[in-house]
Amino acid sequence: MTYAYIKLLLYSRANTATIKHMTTILPISDLRNYGEVLSQVDSGKPVYLTRNGRGTYVISKIDDFDKEAAIEQLVALIRKGEESLKEHPPVPIEDIAKKYKVRLQ
Repeated sequence: MTYAYIKLLLYSRANTATIKHMTTILPISDLRNYGEVLSQVDSGKPVYLTRNGRGTYVISKIDDFDKEAAIEQLVALIRKGEESLKEHPPVPIEDIAKKYKVRLQ
């Protein structure tokens, strides 16, 4: 699994109700009336700001930001686990039982 796929999967499961929205893209000059811009930000619905026609900033709710950070951490842990499996393949349960003289049921 790729990082982008995992992130999309986790994010979409956490936000299934908020996926069906129109993207709000505004020029950064609209920040002159920042109250109006902030009123368009909603949970799962960030506002994208452009400068000279190119995406520059994103304004989102703090809860959405926290979810993104948690997803990033989870993906990093998954990657670390995958790397660990490459270096240290799993040991069959039978080998462990034999080593510690335990009977499996």
